[in-house]
Amino acid sequence: MQTHILPGQIWRDTNGERIQAHGASVSYENGKYYWYGEDKSHTRKKGKVWTWGIRCYSSSDLVNWEDLGHIIAPEPDDPKSIFHPNRRMDRPHIIKNKKTGKYVLWLKYCDKAHFAILTADALLGPYTLVNPFFQPYGRKAGDFDLAVDKNTGAGYLYVELDHKEVIVCKLDEDYTGVTQEQAVIYTGLNPPFSREGVTHFEHHGKHYLLTSGMIGYVPNPSEVAVADDYMGPFTVLGNPHVNDDSSASFNSQISCAFQVDGTDRIITMADRWVPEYVMTKERYDSFVRAIGSRYDKSLKASFSDMVNMMRSPMMGSADTSIANYVWLPVDWEGVMPQIRWRDAWNLNETGEAENG
Repeated sequence: MQTHILPGQIWRDTNGERIQAHGASVSYENGKYYWYGEDKSHTRKKGKVWTWGIRCYSSSDLVNWEDLGHIIAPEPDDPKSIFHPNRRMDRPHIIKNKKTGKYVLWLKYCDKAHFAILTADALLGPYTLVNPFFQPYGRKAGDFDLAVDKNTGAGYLYVELDHKEVIVCKLDEDYTGVTQEQAVIYTGLNPPFSREGVTHFEHHGKHYLLTSGMIGYVPNPSEVAVADDYMGPFTVLGNPHVNDDSSASFNSQISCAFQVDGTDRIITMADRWVPEYVMTKERYDSFVRAIGSRYDKSLKASFSDMVNMMRSPMMGSADTSIANYVWLPVDWEGVMPQIRWRDAWNLNETGEAENG
């Protein structure tokens, strides 16, 4: 039985198998946490499988996780199915609608830049497809998060659109669509500075939005913004990762931040998509020049910069079956969240922050 969370190391379930729940989120219900995400067990370099369904695990201590199987099973025998492993399905998020009693699951598809929306009567399903193709306001959809106001029941979507903007918009009453109420959080940005990895959480009445830059599987610096309301306006606070010599969010990308039940402790969940590719500040600066020079003529990319980019792990050519997880607790300095590296920690004694 495991006693500590070990960021960046291989994490196994109670059967001894590698946990496969990436681009993930966590729900809490009836004394248990449910961790669900992309099953990348079949995703190999230059292979056709993107995601082998959405897998779910449960735990009472956030350290030891029991495999509950797929809440969305892959359909490898039906090439036309949106659950076929070749479809680029990722980043599942589930919220419960107290008014309808339904659990609402949103799935992002990065091959055609849209969402599929499903509902169920129980967290673990079975889920029924409500809308197989939804683009908010007719725009290409990217990374996202969902939130529910516990007091009013209003639902919110935080989403990257067209690789240009991040917006927040209010969901309809069923949480299966959006209203016209929306606000822009980020705009006018180009890769690698466009924002993705969109993650919302609340703490002491404030609303926080964590995002990463846009360089595919290559990790990069995170940024956090804060607001007094779900709809903003948001103020950028900067990079929450403290003493991050990698310039890469400790070589990971955050997918979710959640509150530990009965406490005000926030935990960030992140993926180390390509653990064999170690990011450094020099590599990051090279990527900024290589990618940014396409949009900003003041940035000059060298031949070496272009080679570095071409040799990096690309979407569709990385072995994400060996991706690891970086879970870290959040510390605070006023309203600024701070994420410090810890080699090992658990809920009972989070331990001193360590370099690593």
